[in-house]
Amino acid sequence: MVSVAFTGGGSAGHIYPGLAVAAHLKKLSPCRVFWIGRNKGMDKEIVEKAGLEFFGVSAGKLRRNFSLQNAVDVFKVGAGFFQSWRILGREKPALLFSKGGYVSVAPCAASKFCKIPVFTHESDYSPGLATKLNSYFAERIYIPYKESKAFFTGSAAEKCFVSGNPIRPEFAGADAAKGRSFLGLNNKDRILLVLGGSQGSLEINELVRACLPELTKIYTVVHQTGGNDFFYGGAQPRYKPFEFFHDELPHIMAAAELVICRSGANTVWECKSLGKPMILIPLRGSGTRGDQVENARLFSKAGAAVSLGGDESNVSMDISADGLSHLVVALAENPEQRKIMGEAKIVAGSKNSANAAAFIAEEILRRITMEEK
Repeated sequence: MVSVAFTGGGSAGHIYPGLAVAAHLKKLSPCRVFWIGRNKGMDKEIVEKAGLEFFGVSAGKLRRNFSLQNAVDVFKVGAGFFQSWRILGREKPALLFSKGGYVSVAPCAASKFCKIPVFTHESDYSPGLATKLNSYFAERIYIPYKESKAFFTGSAAEKCFVSGNPIRPEFAGADAAKGRSFLGLNNKDRILLVLGGSQGSLEINELVRACLPELTKIYTVVHQTGGNDFFYGGAQPRYKPFEFFHDELPHIMAAAELVICRSGANTVWECKSLGKPMILIPLRGSGTRGDQVENARLFSKAGAAVSLGGDESNVSMDISADGLSHLVVALAENPEQRKIMGEAKIVAGSKNSANAAAFIAEEILRRITMEEK
């Protein structure tokens, strides 16, 4: 049986889209799929829960700024390369597919050294450092929007193909009734879903808590807070906090009337797949490369979301509890505006964008078949 290796990690956003591609690949062909990920953190748990074999390697974080930690992490990347080389030599995959994140660089480099074809995918409007490095090793680079090609030059640009972003297959079967059942709510309850990412968001958490009395006048607020900042909400009867969401997330999102969230690529595409109007509060500042601000700007310009934060041209309202509260109330009282936002089109520039996971899986299978011949 032919084997295919997947790599990526460091956050759920670098794992779930890869799992979506893997699921489609296994539907198309009875191949063996395994994952090379970070030997610490959430990677192993998420991948094994999806039913895939997992091999952990050392991973050093790639920083654009000067840091003494960079010197330590160089050795981790080196160790990850040799660990990946041993895994690839032993497991002999026909191809390696990378979903990015700093853990993916060593496996991609080792695959090139082992003469194993590499495909890589970037979820954000502009590529991260890992994708830029992986582009040297990859035969194909899948990008979410046609405009994203402008960030690649020379031979890398020639390897770019617009695919859109893979979405977990669970979202195709999202059931609002199941979401309401999980939350213990009936059809009359209006739901505001608040997501801070897989690790939570202190900024979003504090904003929501500050205006919770106003929000709960209209909505039952369902809040994923993250494990580091869990908040029970005291005596608020219409506030439902959760540390994390797992398989129930698509159903809860389907039941929601409005979503407040960061603007990570996967989150905004998942919300859009279910036609949910969004209030985006992008991660921004000196500690980021600005990818969430770019994503928020793109979705706001398309009319699918209202963005709070980012550069001056991207601020729709002030980032304060009052500003957020007023915006939520305004959207709650305007069903026509919510409908327009939910139906807004995000032009990715490719017919493949409707089902990116299936398209990429077909591309992988075609390449493997070509290699076998």
